[in-house]
Amino acid sequence: MTTSPNPFLDNISRLMTDAAGVATGMKREAETVMRAQFERLIRDMDVVSREEFEAVRAMAIAAREENERLAARIAELESKHGA
Repeated sequence: MTTSPNPFLDNISRLMTDAAGVATGMKREAETVMRAQFERLIRDMDVVSREEFEAVRAMAIAAREENERLAARIAELESKHGA
């Protein structure tokens, strides 16, 4: 590393480099805190996961199809017995 003839500029350069490192560390810390707060908020809201939602959705679709099949069968049996 070369040094400039002016120690004042060297000190300013070092200070800026240190400030950039501190800013990067603060950014990481803020992201970690915000992520933890967001996860706590979601957990407290009792939001279901995507996997749970898809499983219940599949069950609802299967139940609806079964209801339609049974309704058609009941209608067929009623028409045969004249009810």
